[in-house]
Amino acid sequence: MIDITKQNHHVELAEKVDRLNRLMDEHALDALVLSRHENIAWATAGLVDLRIGVPRETGAGCLLYTRAGKTFYLTTNNEYPRQSKEEFSELDYEPIINPWYANDIPATIAKTANHGKVGSDMPIAGTTVVNIAPYRFQLTEGEIERYRWLGRTAAEAATEVVHAIRPGITETEMQTLLGAALLSRNLMPSVYLTAVDDRVRNYRHAVPRAGVLDRFGMVNFCARRWGLSVSMTRFVHFGPMPQELADKFAAVAIVHAKLQAATRVGKTADELFHVAKNAYAAEGYPHEETMHHQGGASGYAEREWLARPGGTEKVQDRQAFAWNPTLQGGKVEDTILVLDGKIELLTPTPELPVVETSAEGVVVPSAGVLMK
Repeated sequence: MIDITKQNHHVELAEKVDRLNRLMDEHALDALVLSRHENIAWATAGLVDLRIGVPRETGAGCLLYTRAGKTFYLTTNNEYPRQSKEEFSELDYEPIINPWYANDIPATIAKTANHGKVGSDMPIAGTTVVNIAPYRFQLTEGEIERYRWLGRTAAEAATEVVHAIRPGITETEMQTLLGAALLSRNLMPSVYLTAVDDRVRNYRHAVPRAGVLDRFGMVNFCARRWGLSVSMTRFVHFGPMPQELADKFAAVAIVHAKLQAATRVGKTADELFHVAKNAYAAEGYPHEETMHHQGGASGYAEREWLARPGGTEKVQDRQAFAWNPTLQGGKVEDTILVLDGKIELLTPTPELPVVETSAEGVVVPSAGVLMK
């Protein structure tokens, strides 16, 4: 596994500070507070994770940057001993330590910022909420390297689970297999949808319930490491697949190929939405783009933005994407990287079936269904 502490992350950290300074300039801020997990991971090159409660947006502390060039982390007396040794040991951040029972974070921030104008990525009294997300979109060299490792490792877990599935397994047992495969590789599952048979065919977001696999199973998940997120879906079918279902998988592979081929620098979220819309119609499934989102930009959120009507966000170089075209029962989903005018698949599963489809003169691989 990559040991990020051995990487030369100083260049990346400097780049992040430059971007934060640009944000502070644009908003006329004297200081900036980062509390959300995704922003802390991004700003610290994946070195810091202050998460305690998994579902919470924030953890045990926050970061504070000043226009004077100083960097701090705000924490509590009970969290400081571990954080100083395990989270911030590679970083030149000054700790500000309060008692665990203190409720004076706004006052601490105001004092540290000399009572200037402070921005924050979460609502905090006395601060102005600012959007950090656009500053995260374009990946650094270090992030790309970590993303490649994350994609390969998540794909290994998916392959292991799909091969292990057998008729008679329950949806919760599939979820358990998936969770173990990810966690044992030091990946955190943030979404896992394991479903079977009619539940896959009937629901586009089939969370695990009481299903028991007869013939058709789905493993659909998002997983994280260093704050970065990958998304992928794989299927297994026992016995001959009904033609109607096979036709749907063939159609979504074509929609996926057209979306991926269209993911080029400068394309807008609106243009990409209409690529999907037109592709569904051409395959005989009009209006399917209205039944579920088609995916979009990925990174420090499962979807940083979605392809949608009127969307003005634009594809950037060195940006990750996860497309997930779907018809009822059929879906293709992988995570890719736009890099120097080319598309790089981050989540390949060469031991599982692959469908190759040509779009705009490019052959695009899409995940097929493992038949047993």
